[in-house]
Amino acid sequence: MASNLALGGVAAVAVLAGVAIGAFGAPLLKTRHSGPVIVTSDDGSGVMNPEGGYLTPDILDAARLLPPPPLKGSMRYEQDRKVFLATRALKGTPRWNLATADADQSIQATLANFSCSVGADLTPSSVPAMAALLEKVTPDEMRAVNTGKLIHSRQRPFLIDAGEICVPKTDELARSPDYPSGHTTWSWMTALLLAEMVPERATDILIRGRVYGESRVICGAHNESAVEAGRINASALVAALHASPQFRDDLDLARAELASVRRSGRPPSAARCVAEEELSKVSYF
Repeated sequence: MASNLALGGVAAVAVLAGVAIGAFGAPLLKTRHSGPVIVTSDDGSGVMNPEGGYLTPDILDAARLLPPPPLKGSMRYEQDRKVFLATRALKGTPRWNLATADADQSIQATLANFSCSVGADLTPSSVPAMAALLEKVTPDEMRAVNTGKLIHSRQRPFLIDAGEICVPKTDELARSPDYPSGHTTWSWMTALLLAEMVPERATDILIRGRVYGESRVICGAHNESAVEAGRINASALVAALHASPQFRDDLDLARAELASVRRSGRPPSAARCVAEEELSKVSYF
């Protein structure tokens, strides 16, 4: 385990040792919910799914799509526990700091987090079409996550085993089930969309999407199996979205916008990009 906890090279350590956690992310953008995705009704009877989006609620049944989470006592269940307990040793490291920043899934933070992989400084003002696309797809993503969470109702890892996590242990977080990971569904969906729009940067974009999901395990907010389920969820969602003519039109607008920003826009922070790349090369669990 010790070799796996290496911090990813001198460059990452030098940059991250003196960087505040918030420097990885960006201020919250109020147009996206940045906490646990699940929202329960006032009487506790179920989930209130948001209206809007590109798809009708019956298009994708994530509760049927996803395999059930590991059964208590199974080998995979125990593996999830071992990974959670082992990764608590990462607290205070640069990788923990990145996981903390990745907990912010606002649109502004999401664009900033994918800036290095895209090769341009992305903000809601520099890529408004992309920001609008993410805003509009949010209800579709939340419905896909909520249905799985409600059906499976698996506890988060810190409720099963004691251990610190990289975000506050709020009642809201505790009430939001583990499986599937909403953050991973969101980040992998975003990575797939960006990889389609900027195929020449697809590898870097998908690596960042992978790292984003791994951050949820390192943070201690999700089990490894919940992150894997989030990737399945996101892949199915993106496939379904392509059936919508409006989505395809909006995707084309965002693609042209990203091409323009990559040609003439401001580049991302070189120091941040080097640090993120170094951290992405290490296996932490």
